[in-house]
Amino acid sequence: MSERKQQRAPQLRAVQTKAAILRAAAEVFDEFGFSGASISKIMKRADVTQGGMYFHFSSKEELAYAVMVGQGDGLEFPAGEDGLQHLVDITLYLAEQLRHNPVLRAGVRLAVEQGEFGLRDDVAYQAWVLEFRQQLRFARAKGELQPDVDDHELAWVLVSSFTGAQLFSQASTGRVDLPQRIASLWRYLLPAVAADDIRDGLRLTLPPSEPTPEPAADPNPEPQQASAPKRRSRSASEKGA
Repeated sequence: MSERKQQRAPQLRAVQTKAAILRAAAEVFDEFGFSGASISKIMKRADVTQGGMYFHFSSKEELAYAVMVGQGDGLEFPAGEDGLQHLVDITLYLAEQLRHNPVLRAGVRLAVEQGEFGLRDDVAYQAWVLEFRQQLRFARAKGELQPDVDDHELAWVLVSSFTGAQLFSQASTGRVDLPQRIASLWRYLLPAVAADDIRDGLRLTLPPSEPTPEPAADPNPEPQQASAPKRRSRSASEKGA
């Protein structure tokens, strides 16, 4: 192994360990909240030693802050042209992700619970204001907004409304109805903010996912020898474990 590879190996392990800790912390905070979570639970979930944990994070509070501000990490927004429709799609996508994505759910929960670990910090909310405002600026440039709409103010209203909607939905249905609630939010907002000529064409559901295209067939395939059929590996339950 070259000297450069020897130097990179510990760095790669450190990155992987930190990622595993953050993922485990998100899952634990999502399940138990800040008060119910513990460093020992997170260490067990991440399968790391105490030394590995404290090398990256000095306290539960520091770990909670990292999960809170990193709540949007790893999200892949729907494809589409920037503008008002794309903003609608992003909010509907976030509504779906809050039902299934523990990292996002934990970050959102900790933003609400942050008083429990001594914070009053709107950085997580401001990140979404900036994201939404960027799409509104594209919408403005394309003539998709009413002339009297203030981009920053509308972005703030959207983040505030989404936050309230997801809290209400969590309390009432465990967020099962959140996508429908966000669609209803837009149904009432769009007549006031969207330009008249595009309003009726805006979609309030996510576009269907595009299927992965099949690879093109080789026009001149070479003959191949028959191979033995692959055996399906048995699960633990099938093995009787």
